[in-house]
Amino acid sequence: MAKAVTQKVMLESEDGTGYRYYVRINPRTQTEKLRIRKYDAYARKHCWFSQKKLPPHKK
Repeated sequence: MAKAVTQKVMLESEDGTGYRYYVRINPRTQTEKLRIRKYDAYARKHCWFSQKKLPPHKK
């Protein structure tokens, strides 16, 4: 079976509220960092979200 190509990344609000979305991207086609406008529930408005790396998994 083939290995999955997609990666999980975190989109964090640029307003500083700490609201986050988790999405999957294909790093082969998505070479630059993702920056998208989405709804921030804490600020209760649409804000810019930028891509951050996920923290290491704790077991």
